[in-house]
Amino acid sequence: MTELPAEFITRMQAMLGPDAPAFFACYAQPGRRGLRVNTLRLSPQAFAALSPFGLRPGGILPEGFILEDAAQGIGAHPYHLAGMFYLQEPSALAAVAALEVRPGMRVLDLCAAPGGKSGAIAAQLAGQGLLVSNEIVAGRAKTLRSTLERLGVTNAAVTQAHPDDLCAALPGYFDAVLVDAPCSGEGMFRKDPAAVKEWSPAHVRACAGRQYSILCSAAGAVAPGGALVYSTCTFSVEENEAVVERFCAAHPAFALRFTRRLYPHTGPGEGHFVARLVRQDGGAPAACGPMRLPLCKSAAYAAFAADTLRVPPAGEIVQLPDGRVFALPLPLPGALKDRVRLLSAGVYCGDILQERFRPAHALSMAAGVAFYTELKPEAAQLHRFLTGETIPCDTNLRGWARVLTENFPLGFGKMVQGTLKNHLPKGLRNVFAYREEK
Repeated sequence: MTELPAEFITRMQAMLGPDAPAFFACYAQPGRRGLRVNTLRLSPQAFAALSPFGLRPGGILPEGFILEDAAQGIGAHPYHLAGMFYLQEPSALAAVAALEVRPGMRVLDLCAAPGGKSGAIAAQLAGQGLLVSNEIVAGRAKTLRSTLERLGVTNAAVTQAHPDDLCAALPGYFDAVLVDAPCSGEGMFRKDPAAVKEWSPAHVRACAGRQYSILCSAAGAVAPGGALVYSTCTFSVEENEAVVERFCAAHPAFALRFTRRLYPHTGPGEGHFVARLVRQDGGAPAACGPMRLPLCKSAAYAAFAADTLRVPPAGEIVQLPDGRVFALPLPLPGALKDRVRLLSAGVYCGDILQERFRPAHALSMAAGVAFYTELKPEAAQLHRFLTGETIPCDTNLRGWARVLTENFPLGFGKMVQGTLKNHLPKGLRNVFAYREEK
């Protein structure tokens, strides 16, 4: 059983009253694990028919499920690498549900790493509109970018910027903004011993101050009539209701529509707090000129696309000065280029290196490819591919091929004289150790 800080126990007893014994009884039980089916790839019903894991509905979004058993090694399963699902704490989807995303909207996920909620938002956008996913910490921003690539998201821009800078660059631009704020992590105590060790009343107060600052920054990016959703995975009033009340007092243009608390003894997961606010003042969404990027005129890319891509990525194909090639399904706001660090946008197609084109892993996860090799999840050759080895292929074929499992992409290989040479990124080989994200 998790040993909880004495002051945390006192706080929760005062907050929950007669419900406190049921709450604390949860800590004698293992934490709940969950996943979200990536509806950019397949429906929840189709995944349930394929799934080797026991599932039951999470009760928040149709694509959210609770794993019925420990499901050890689930992160190493080929379906995970293929982006068919994302391991996600079950109650975390409450924040995404509160955004009420519709296809075509402009959405900002301001504190987005490691990418679970951004992936869920992208699925609800269904390839239409724009998602800007931001993370201030460089290493976590790279993880965010990798997550969205694996899930096959094509209409997102990944930025690394301070919330003040990003929101000042795009004032009144977004129909919906999510602030999934860094918090004291009380909702992760059952799974994360480090969160228990780091907890203190002083840490709670420090988190509350930072959360209020981020929420104030986010307010500037919300369009008139747009939604601002604030969420944490903690229980303290200081980090939840008190932050929202302080914000509303300082920002009369925003009206609180609802708050929602989920606890491990009453909800589907470890616990979450969500508040939905709406900007009520009048006016039109802010205009922002499009980003001007040079079109890709590389003969090497054109030849690759003609020979290999059955369904090229949608939108303009642009080439940056460093040789990177991207497919942009819609114009990006110019401010992303001028005032923040833009890590990626649309589909990262690959690189022009000495007048040759080398495709990126992201392209294999997003676009159709003319040649492919289909491997079943239990196949020995699939295991060899996932660990970075070569596998045999048709001796009559040459060039790039996409390796699939159950018709879902895993990555690129290159066919040379009966051998499929492995081009799975080294960081994805041996697949993923199990880790459940918030």
